[in-house]
Amino acid sequence: MEASIFTKIVNGEIPAYKIAEDDRYLAFLDVFPTAKGHTLVIPKQQVDYIFDLDDDLYLGLMAFAKKVAPAIEKAIPCKRIGVAVVGIEVPHAHVHLIPLNSMQDMNFANKKKFSQEEFEEVASKIREAYHAS
Repeated sequence: MEASIFTKIVNGEIPAYKIAEDDRYLAFLDVFPTAKGHTLVIPKQQVDYIFDLDDDLYLGLMAFAKKVAPAIEKAIPCKRIGVAVVGIEVPHAHVHLIPLNSMQDMNFANKKKFSQEEFEEVASKIREAYHAS
């Protein structure tokens, strides 16, 4: 199996705006976000389809996402954090955590553009909130 772009991020071959990490999971900003603070949460182990994850890895992924979501909510003003699993564009299971103020923030056809500085600032704010909790 060829390494996915997410595996390349895990291996340090491609840079990412990392939010949180442990030995099994990684959270980082989506560089094609639908909203400011849009974060991806992945298992470090590359498995294409989320429902092919074994139960332990799947439940751990959701528990890790549950720890990241409040940090996003503290750092980015929003009504709540939306959760989506689409699984079409990258063959590596992942969960989208998206700050929502309206349903439009969940529209994957509506990508936002941010500068490197904006991404770094957002990542820093979420990381700070994550480590404060």
